[in-house]
Amino acid sequence: MKRLKKLFLIAEVGSVHDGSFGNACKLIELSRECGASAVKFQLHDAPNETIKTAPNPKYFRSERRYDYFNRTAFNLNQLIKLKKLSNRIGLKFIVSPFSIESAEILNKINVDGFKIASGEVTNHPLLKKISSYKKNVYLSSGMSTYKEIDSAINILKTKNLTLMQCTSEYPCPVNKIGLNVLNKFKKYNCVLGLSDHSLGISGAVSFIANGASVIEKHITFSKKMYGSDAAHSMEPSDFKKFANEIKDAFTIYETKVDKNNIKYLTRMRNTFQKSIYAKYDLASGTSLNLQNISFKKPDLGISASMYKKIIGKKLNKKLKKDQKLSFKDLF
Repeated sequence: MKRLKKLFLIAEVGSVHDGSFGNACKLIELSRECGASAVKFQLHDAPNETIKTAPNPKYFRSERRYDYFNRTAFNLNQLIKLKKLSNRIGLKFIVSPFSIESAEILNKINVDGFKIASGEVTNHPLLKKISSYKKNVYLSSGMSTYKEIDSAINILKTKNLTLMQCTSEYPCPVNKIGLNVLNKFKKYNCVLGLSDHSLGISGAVSFIANGASVIEKHITFSKKMYGSDAAHSMEPSDFKKFANEIKDAFTIYETKVDKNNIKYLTRMRNTFQKSIYAKYDLASGTSLNLQNISFKKPDLGISASMYKKIIGKKLNKKLKKDQKLSFKDLF
């Protein structure tokens, strides 16, 4: 298993823009503001990817898919502009093609990565085409068997592969996120991730804690927007919180704490741990015992843990009540 040095968060724009170029630009800017590392779009080419009578998924039946793809697709010039905007503000521009023709267009604009959607894992001609471009590839496993994933990886033959666990349900219930699958994916020796269709944070945090370093999450202006993606996407305030939380989870996973190297806790130790103090006013020559010493904060003298070293010792000077002991006070 490979792991990135920094969490890579993909904001899945999908078709939330509903064909509006202006909305697409604003969603890119919003993704950057919310903490994403990349944006991901879809490039549909209805005549080359579906027949007109293909059924709709159960979660979106308001418009025939063929018409929906035609209406919301961006042309070459628009895609170029979207990529330039993304790169200019520091985001990678990743796109899912759904046909060889779409992949060829994306290669022309030099996309930063190809996302292979769940339904395309068995589309071997498309995989071969994408493999020939030698680009970063993000392979989603949403509706695939292990055998199908094996075949796809053998075809792609790329060192720049991220394999992403995914469950193609919208939204995905937490008991189907599939953390156990991640352990099986580790044999591929590639970067691992989660294409997260659940509504919360727990799935992504769990995956990060088990080795994933790429997370994809849908983003939207509002869950009430029209279209196939908005209802199971995160609104800006939630996406920003999501980004902050999973980045913290990644830092927690990556950072090693050495309990024997705690100099940074010196002030806290002095404040809360205990030293040995005089319980009463004590005369010079007093023999120390548990009845005439006390253990109090702050820890600025002899640690309470060393009390046995001073029991039976005598004072070579007088001490006032609550005056801390020092080894130089003893003989």
